[in-house]
Amino acid sequence: MKESFASAAVAKVFHATWQRCRVHFMRNAMAHVGKGQRSMVAALLRTVFAQDSRQECHQQWRLVADQLREKYPKIAVLMDGCEDEVLAHMAFPKAHRQQLHSTNPLEHLNAEIKRRTDVVGIFPNDPAITRLVGAMLLEQNDEWCLQRRYMQLEAFKAVSDNPQAKLSAVIN
Repeated sequence: MKESFASAAVAKVFHATWQRCRVHFMRNAMAHVGKGQRSMVAALLRTVFAQDSRQECHQQWRLVADQLREKYPKIAVLMDGCEDEVLAHMAFPKAHRQQLHSTNPLEHLNAEIKRRTDVVGIFPNDPAITRLVGAMLLEQNDEWCLQRRYMQLEAFKAVSDNPQAKLSAVIN
């Protein structure tokens, strides 16, 4: 219920689809397969993500779901319910997909925010937490940009509907 509310909010506010992490989808699917069959089922599922275009990816998804339906009905039901969410990253240019298919970088950032705010415990006021978390986000942005481990803002110019948007380092 919580995820459907969140996905509806994302669609309404941002006019976007909910992105489900491909890595987590694979883990969820493998939970319905015996240990001896996992490598075969995983290889079959990976054929979906090896497609070049969004349309081919969706076609392969349906084909794989149908192939698994008889022997692994729970995986087929899972696939029927999350196709658009798992394949949302396919709407972006091919160069971006490798960084977007997983939520691991975002989860790592959230864990780091939690770790650092837990150290403080109680903040004296709202601006104090805003300063700490804001500084952490700026630091992470610099790391992603300078180390080229993730995506730079320049990479989004091709898909942005507002290429002039800039993020201010100062909170008003």
